[in-house]
Amino acid sequence: MKKTYHVQALTCANCALKIEEAFKKIDGVKLARVDLAAEKIYLEGKLDQINARDLETMAQTIEDGVKIFDEYTPDQLEDHYLSTQEWILYGFALAFMILGYILEKMTNGNVSPIIYVPFYVFSYVVFGGQVIIKAVKNIFKGQFFDENLLMTLATLGAFGIAEFVEAIAVMLFYRIGEHLQNRSVSESRRNIKELIDVQPTIAHLVTNQGIFDIDPKKLEVGQQIIIRPGEKVPVDGIITEGSSWLDTSSITGEVLPRDAYEGIEVISGSINTSGLITVQVQKKYVDSTVAKILDFVEHNASKKADAEKFISKFAKIYTPIVVLMALLLAFLVPLGLSLFTVETFGHYFPIYFERALIFLVISCPCALVLSIPLSFFAGIGAASRKGILFKSGSDLEMMSQIDHFVFDKTGTLTKGEFSVSATVSGEPELILEYAAHAEYHSNHPIAASLIKAYQKPLDESLVYSIREIAGKGVVANYKGIQLLVGNHKLLDDFKIHYLKTHEIGTIIYVVADKEYMGYIVIKDQVKESSKKMVHTLLRLGKKVTMVTGDYQTGAMDVSYILGIDDYYANCLPEDKVQIVSELSKDSKTAFIGDGMNDAPVLSIATLGIAMGGIGSDAAIEAADAVIMNDDPYQVIAALKISTKTMRIVYQNIVMALGVKLIVLVLGALGYANMWLAIFADVGVSILAVFNAIRIFKTKVKIKDKV
Repeated sequence: MKKTYHVQALTCANCALKIEEAFKKIDGVKLARVDLAAEKIYLEGKLDQINARDLETMAQTIEDGVKIFDEYTPDQLEDHYLSTQEWILYGFALAFMILGYILEKMTNGNVSPIIYVPFYVFSYVVFGGQVIIKAVKNIFKGQFFDENLLMTLATLGAFGIAEFVEAIAVMLFYRIGEHLQNRSVSESRRNIKELIDVQPTIAHLVTNQGIFDIDPKKLEVGQQIIIRPGEKVPVDGIITEGSSWLDTSSITGEVLPRDAYEGIEVISGSINTSGLITVQVQKKYVDSTVAKILDFVEHNASKKADAEKFISKFAKIYTPIVVLMALLLAFLVPLGLSLFTVETFGHYFPIYFERALIFLVISCPCALVLSIPLSFFAGIGAASRKGILFKSGSDLEMMSQIDHFVFDKTGTLTKGEFSVSATVSGEPELILEYAAHAEYHSNHPIAASLIKAYQKPLDESLVYSIREIAGKGVVANYKGIQLLVGNHKLLDDFKIHYLKTHEIGTIIYVVADKEYMGYIVIKDQVKESSKKMVHTLLRLGKKVTMVTGDYQTGAMDVSYILGIDDYYANCLPEDKVQIVSELSKDSKTAFIGDGMNDAPVLSIATLGIAMGGIGSDAAIEAADAVIMNDDPYQVIAALKISTKTMRIVYQNIVMALGVKLIVLVLGALGYANMWLAIFADVGVSILAVFNAIRIFKTKVKIKDKV
């Protein structure tokens, strides 16, 4: 059982990590993930006895004020703006700090500190009061490595050595940094939500009593709904009345609107741009395209990327190590120096104690814990906007590592629109008649092309039997005539003597009562962007292979047009599995197929990508990613987004760890103050968040380099 909860007032990335660990320990919970960027909690397991109130109570033991809901409503949206009263109070506090500083300098130490210290205390309490209160509460909760407690200890320590302005400034800039960080996270959340906001909120149900507005989740198959201009299609269905243009860009990534008229299927989440249309519901909301998209994007928590796993483990040990280093710096170093120099411990202690305070300030790993999951969520959101759905951050990460791309042919690299290009026989019309009747029951594109080329009505009553032989063709009885219609393997099995042709294309041989009659040449049309996609992959140093169930000549034709040197023809589904399995032993392999009969090979590839929409439930379960439209160049878009996402993830890791390490070294040597330490904490967090937001602006053009 899976369930999603909505969380509010959770802004601390480190706290989110602690809450996630706490939820994992609940009886019956197999998987728990707190997604700070999406403001959601994902649980999986036996959840019958778990409710939002219990989770909220547990979360509040870690972070006060956290709210958890079963359902999200718009009035729960939270913006991190300071109120007018807060601005006024902070203004007074800043003025008191300046006044205290002026009094301290004017007296030059000739009067009692009681004259100016109260001004400092007032200012410190205003800027740091919330931090101190949280620190005290967390002590009673047993959380001694909480950033609030560490910040309190650091600033109280500064007060203890008469560094009043520095202590207040640390709290001031910490508050400003936290405010900016919360604002930037809120903005990134808003960008993500706008990016994947495809969910319809209302449906106009047509009944005998009139038209009623209802929740799309309550619609049943067979019901009629109307969709007005400017509205989103609530569920998948078929137009029964009216015509319009549909904007499907948020679903498939296609810029051009689709012509929609009676008898045309419409997908949920697309926008009706012009006329009023009536649609018959074909799928319940839970089974519709928009629901599956949201499930892909929102439930990307099942598999963490390697970078996320590293950060989660690192965060658990980072803070204790830095705090231990601070204690050693404050006490052990002065003690050691006093033993080997003429100065006393009391001489060195204030110096190294102040340096140790810097360690405490930058000991929170929020910049890492916040920015890495946010980067993956942004990457998944940006990809979904272009009609590319990744199941998890792990799959997005894997896409950037793929070095061998294996493509199915029909419907993936080609349009799957076959046409008869030649009929080689002494009786061309007769063998077309035989082939069309033998294949009439099949929905395969080749069968459709034969029927279309015949151009006459089919008399199904004259077809007495049909037996399909996988990968070879069909054996049929038409008018009492035993027909063999298929490739050369079929004729070889039946020991038919024939003239084997080497024409380019898919060759269909026709035999009547063991007499070879001739062959039909069928060719598929290559998609316009397939060649550019293949050339781009090859230019990037990737390996490209094509596997197809089509005949050798057809595969050779397409591979020649596209510039693919490595291809396999006449492949049964089990052959594709074996080929991809072998290729995956030596390289990280992505298989891209049309998502219908490719489920087995999609599941065993390093990364399975289903092409051409999400009509197949089997494909969704088997694939790691889905390309919503039929454009092969979306593979390049997916590669570019994943590559940019990983580049930003590594940038954030290096930036956060690098800056913290540099400030730690400078602090230990006495070249850094606590103001710089504040930048190493919240400042780097803000920069990392802004860096992650850049993923939203990823653009892919047909000739783009990754």
